[in-house]
Amino acid sequence: MKQKYYITTPIYYPSGNWHLGHCYTTVICDAIARFRRMDGYDVFFLTGTDEHGVKIEKRAAENNTTPQAFVDKLVGDIKRLWEKLNISYDKFIRTTDDYHVKAVQKIFKRLYDQGDIYKAEYEGMYCTPCESFWTESQLVDGKCPDCGRPVEKAKEESYFFRLSKYQDRLIELYKNNPSFISPKSRMNEMINNFIKPGLQDLCVSRTSFKWGIPVTFDDKHVIYVWIDALTNYITALGYGGDDDSLFKKYWPADLHMVGKEIVRFHTIIWPALLMALGLELPKEVYGHGWLLIGGDKMSKSKGNVVDPFILSDRYGVDAVRYFLLREVPFGSDGVYTNEALITRTNADLANDLGNLVSRTTAMITQYFGGKVPAPTKAEEIDGELISMSVAALGKVRENVENLLIPESLSEIFRLIQRANKYIDETMPWALAKDPDKRERLATVLYNMAEVIRVSAVLISPFMPDTAQKIYDHLCLGKLPSDFESVKTFGGLPVGGGVVKGEALFPRRDVKKELAELEKLAESAVKKEEKKDGEYITIDDFSKVKLAAAKVLACEKVEGSDKLLKMTLDAGGETRVVVSGIARHYSPEYMVGKTVVIVKNLKPAKLKGITSEGMILCASDGKDVVFVSPEKEVAPGSEVS
Repeated sequence: MKQKYYITTPIYYPSGNWHLGHCYTTVICDAIARFRRMDGYDVFFLTGTDEHGVKIEKRAAENNTTPQAFVDKLVGDIKRLWEKLNISYDKFIRTTDDYHVKAVQKIFKRLYDQGDIYKAEYEGMYCTPCESFWTESQLVDGKCPDCGRPVEKAKEESYFFRLSKYQDRLIELYKNNPSFISPKSRMNEMINNFIKPGLQDLCVSRTSFKWGIPVTFDDKHVIYVWIDALTNYITALGYGGDDDSLFKKYWPADLHMVGKEIVRFHTIIWPALLMALGLELPKEVYGHGWLLIGGDKMSKSKGNVVDPFILSDRYGVDAVRYFLLREVPFGSDGVYTNEALITRTNADLANDLGNLVSRTTAMITQYFGGKVPAPTKAEEIDGELISMSVAALGKVRENVENLLIPESLSEIFRLIQRANKYIDETMPWALAKDPDKRERLATVLYNMAEVIRVSAVLISPFMPDTAQKIYDHLCLGKLPSDFESVKTFGGLPVGGGVVKGEALFPRRDVKKELAELEKLAESAVKKEEKKDGEYITIDDFSKVKLAAAKVLACEKVEGSDKLLKMTLDAGGETRVVVSGIARHYSPEYMVGKTVVIVKNLKPAKLKGITSEGMILCASDGKDVVFVSPEKEVAPGSEVS
């Protein structure tokens, strides 16, 4: 029976502006999940979206849509991104899913019934972007300690979770399970910054907004993010639902992978909730660092192209995946630059890996008609390469198990680099010139091709597309679904074909690429600004003053066949408005009609006449009709 392995990313707030930093956690988890599957584990990989809260409610209003319609569109965007990046999740949970909503309501009611949730009034400092309450002592320079943005005082009736009740049990958890929080620095941070000062009970409901899961027994309240979002890790498995077979099979989680900014939620609040529910705790929570640009947490654009779609289309999905997995020191912050991505791609992927595949397939094609030659007697230098190849899987596995992801790839590329050195040492082009060295040439080229095969299998969890392309160069068909074929050396069939094909990763001119990426960055920013410019906020709309007005007199404007001059009763004042509707309405028809005008439009001169507003009209491209109230209203009546 396979050993189970349950791995999760945090569920993501659907912002709509997905940049490379958002991809980091998910690409890491995907690589681990793929490796574990190939290594014989029964893996369940969960990701999803956190869709409730005041931020969503406000943004939906700004976009003149409902919160549900707003998140539906954004969730489609993130699913397309994960598909682009080859993310092999087993389930995608949305906190608006019906089964999740029902399970969360059951959990909330159970905790209330057993006394772990109680009703009181909350007053504290609230950070809207983080959806977090803070005490004055927790603020940093008067601002949110997580995001550094301003906070505001908030006071409302709320339900509270008795987090303080579980303080001693959390301390015991950390003491008895030193690997529960990784890396170790995160453990120290939780103890010193949060546990030692004393835990306070946690606000778990809100009344100031409606976009959330309703409390079943008190419909003024919606369930707050902690119980809503954090419980996704168990509701996705069926906990609290009709079928909890996945929960019984996979819980507890083996690994929650999260960014360092939400370690507190996952190592204090989440285990306390599980303790209250009488459930097992996850085995490990790993808080990785951020991907930074210029020393700041990555944002939409700071002079570099960070759009994962653009980078993937230009350099290939696997180049982006490789950079994230190899370049960033795991557990610490990493720095992204376009130059670093191009340089890493040139050095490792084009020079080392791509060059090895290209040289080997070219020489087999040239010297053996494109057929894998049979090896004969091995020499000492062959033994070193062979032993290194056989040992590679164990070393990579050890690194993956210890969550040393960059080191895992480094180990694979040590083998690739050794194979390139082996070519220089054995000089197959020189062997080809001597008919007596034909067997030796065959052995050398076989060994090179076999190392390429082994390397392809080993990199497949990290770079699945590239691994398959290498297998295509070796005419081996579909990549294996496990590591059995790389536990011994010599699995490449003799007599099989090879295809030189196109370079896996063409070398790039760094200066030219940087210039081109700068252009792409500018274009992306302009496109985003144009997109943003299509919308106005409710604040923008509130600046427009609309009112009903009655037409007292109307005449054509001399010298124009389009304009009508109307004298209007706008409620306590008379206004002159010029409108381009003369081709659709006669002056006689308009007299006595009630129209809707923009009252606070800046006056403008048309054909020498000062127009003090604008009449609202609708057009289908052919006809133009003026907007009028359904029923007669007094002139000056506000339209909203």
